[in-house]
Amino acid sequence: MKEHIDDLAIFGGLPAFQEALHVGRPNFGNRERLLMRIDDMLNRKWLSNNGPYVQELERRIADMIGVRNCIVMCNGTVALEIAIRALELKGEVIIPSFTFVATAHALQWQEITPVFCDIDPDTHTIDPLCIEKMITPRTTGIIGVHLWGRPCDIAALEEIAAAHRLKLLFDAAHGFGCSYKNRMIGSFGNAEVFSFHPTKFFNTSEGGAIVTNNDVLAAKIRLMKNFGFSGYDNVIYVGTNGKMNEFSALMGLTNLESLNDFIAINQNNYQAYRQELGSVPGVSLIDYDHGEKCNYQYVVLEIDEAITQVTRDQLVEILRAENVLARRYFYPGCHRMEPYRSHFPHAGLVLPETERVAKRVLSLPTGTAVGPDEIRKICHILRLAIEYGPQARERLSDHGPAVPMTKHINAGARWSVPTNREGQALSI
Repeated sequence: MKEHIDDLAIFGGLPAFQEALHVGRPNFGNRERLLMRIDDMLNRKWLSNNGPYVQELERRIADMIGVRNCIVMCNGTVALEIAIRALELKGEVIIPSFTFVATAHALQWQEITPVFCDIDPDTHTIDPLCIEKMITPRTTGIIGVHLWGRPCDIAALEEIAAAHRLKLLFDAAHGFGCSYKNRMIGSFGNAEVFSFHPTKFFNTSEGGAIVTNNDVLAAKIRLMKNFGFSGYDNVIYVGTNGKMNEFSALMGLTNLESLNDFIAINQNNYQAYRQELGSVPGVSLIDYDHGEKCNYQYVVLEIDEAITQVTRDQLVEILRAENVLARRYFYPGCHRMEPYRSHFPHAGLVLPETERVAKRVLSLPTGTAVGPDEIRKICHILRLAIEYGPQARERLSDHGPAVPMTKHINAGARWSVPTNREGQALSI
């Protein structure tokens, strides 16, 4: 166990882990069931175009959530784009900046202006009190994001949307398996969109879904995700290819059968982190409403550097040298990414909480790839780095900017996360 600042890998010690620990390593259900379904798919020779596994997955998800319609898609971003188009959003749509950039891109891609709204500092989700002043005659909708699996203030957003006759869509990429006032996420607004990317606790290898109780909207979405085909040789609407394939669907069905196991592991990991870090000065772990269903798929800290005396970014450097690939979700906020920082150079002036939270948040590895031993080691490294906070800060400031993640800090640190030309990790 590391006992002194010099034992940290970034200062010359050996990394705590030989293999990289990721924030979102894929979970897998029963392998025998998966292989059985793959064999059945190959025997059927039905690989796409609304196959039996796609239809079954849609039924299972709709039943689980309690909605009339689930339309699975090739990925969450395409699902979001199609939902936006199906709702006929245009002009301006109000969204939080503190979200994955796909939320903004899905609008900008269709020449709709994302208007960035500040967040509630306690929940990290869009602040209803800030929405009213963002509404203009060009506003057609609001997209709320259920961040970390914690739902938005849905009731307040529904009230605002109704008062101003705006469409209400939810990016529920983090919200699968969670509830709000004892109703499952997915049953609110005009529609909600899930992501089933491998980094999510429930994955279909790659995929997403739109869920809605609006039958007319669902029929429209089904046309749009399949080129507008209504039967053979009959195109009645403009569409694209958003279909989920059979392999992704059978992966989803297999993982759905282990959903409760995944959630139990996530919850145990969350409680272990809370026990290990609960008394560390300057470190606070986001809380969940234990009276609601929750997937616990993210372990998110806020770092108060005035107390820790070492910055959040320096803690990320220290952890990554140990092969703990902690993430700065969702730094620096969409408004500071292109093309938005060029379009709205002064957006930060109306997003003070977004700016503050984006500099404090640190996400740690969890899921089935992490257990009590790994968590104890990770937390010990954090405690040690904070114990020597002033020294660590000074030494890291002296050695300059962080080493790109595709390079080795020492012979034992093996990273394989893609980076851009400046050495910054690419989000997935």
